[in-house]
Amino acid sequence: MATYGKGTYTVSAKDIVQSWYIIDAEDIVLGRLASNVARVLKGKHRPDYSPHLDLGDRVVVINAAKIKLTGKKIDQKMYFRHTQYPGGGRFTSLSSLMETNPSKVIEFAVQGMLPKGKLGRALCLKLRVYDGADHPHVGQNPEPLPRH
Repeated sequence: MATYGKGTYTVSAKDIVQSWYIIDAEDIVLGRLASNVARVLKGKHRPDYSPHLDLGDRVVVINAAKIKLTGKKIDQKMYFRHTQYPGGGRFTSLSSLMETNPSKVIEFAVQGMLPKGKLGRALCLKLRVYDGADHPHVGQNPEPLPRH
């Protein structure tokens, strides 16, 4: 802990302790899940939050294939990527992505809610998403993530 001036508190690297959280995505709306996960990854749930530091915790999401979608998103939502060649724009529908790789849907939703740049890319690395209920992070003893 470092203090400067009249009580200004700045977190140092040795004071940061990261926890592991787990959340079961079964029957949770995608946007609500993503905003809750992004909040924990960024560290906004901590009293010593700083927007420019990586204070967040690690999050494991299980049962990504059983997520709930509202409205007509399953039919209308499209994901865009580009091959970097002329005319190389590619669209993927949410329904086809849910069939092939449902964990990517959650990763894209959380990534869109994190800051853009070097810090956001570092925060994305602390997210682990699995399609089923099994995950290899039992040794880290993840705590259940409280719903908000």
